[in-house]
Amino acid sequence: MCIVQERREEKKMPRKETAKPLHELIGNLLPRKFGAWSTNRGSFRNSFATKFAPLSRVSISHLVLPCTLSFLSGTPSGRHPHRSLFFSWFLLGFFEKVVESTADGMEVADSNVMTLETVRDSLIREEDTIIFSLIERTKYPINVGAYDKSKTAISGCSDSLVEFMVKETEAAYAKCGRYENPEEHPFFPDGLPTSLVPAFNYPKILHPAAASINVNSTIWEMYFTQLLPLITVAGDDGNYASTAVSDLACLQALSRRIHYGKFVAEVKFKDAPQEYEPAILSQDRDALMKLLTFESVEEMVKKRVAKKTMLFGQEVSLDDNYHEKKLKINPVIVSRLYEEWVMPLTKLVEVEYLLRRLD
Repeated sequence: MCIVQERREEKKMPRKETAKPLHELIGNLLPRKFGAWSTNRGSFRNSFATKFAPLSRVSISHLVLPCTLSFLSGTPSGRHPHRSLFFSWFLLGFFEKVVESTADGMEVADSNVMTLETVRDSLIREEDTIIFSLIERTKYPINVGAYDKSKTAISGCSDSLVEFMVKETEAAYAKCGRYENPEEHPFFPDGLPTSLVPAFNYPKILHPAAASINVNSTIWEMYFTQLLPLITVAGDDGNYASTAVSDLACLQALSRRIHYGKFVAEVKFKDAPQEYEPAILSQDRDALMKLLTFESVEEMVKKRVAKKTMLFGQEVSLDDNYHEKKLKINPVIVSRLYEEWVMPLTKLVEVEYLLRRLD
């Protein structure tokens, strides 16, 4: 009986010795496994700490790993001892993938690099916004009453209805932090309230002098005196409030597109500072304008916005025999808008920005 008992104890002894806590097992494995990785995967030992550090922001290293280790270390000692070994190797391989994929994603998200390609994509997207907002505005006649202070007098206010709506709307936007974004510019910046929401850490791409550049007064004058009569028909249907809302959408879209010239100028300057610095140092506006002008690109933009306007603004009919296309807005007008106002004002913003770039 004693012999049998001793044999059972002898059989159990190796199992007790090898069934170590998982945290000790992983502690022994880390130097060997990462040592192998450092040979085959480009010094993984050194890169692991660098890649793993950002993950504290998503609590992977503080929550997921300890919880998983705790779960696995609770494996009953009666199970096969190599199961813990298998789980440890699986866990290390798994977290290697998590670290690599998450760290790579964060590197992209944290990158403040802006290229000509990303800027171009943003400008093309703004074309859609501008065209759709203009199409919306064509639903109403010109509605002069919305701009006549005598017809839409507001008690205690000397502004027209459009001016009143834009100011009140921008005040609400300011409280929500919209103008903390360097891409946004108010039409009435004086006296705006401060933001009531926590500040967002926008990427610091532009030179601080960019905050002083605002051409919205020029955009306002151009829109109401030159563009609006081209895209609307004569008449007055009394929808002054809706008209003002549509006007504000058009103004904001144009402003955002034109002031994006700051980012265009910054990217161009960083790509070839040696080409721009002499003109900046001499404050030569004409030289800067010449460097920023590419007639072939501008011609392509004019054709593209005209084609988009034709596609976005056509009336859709289910009649197979319907051949006449009735457009909500004339593509020639939108092409002219870009040729005479949008692109020249964008380049004006670029020049103003570059003149301050070395301050």
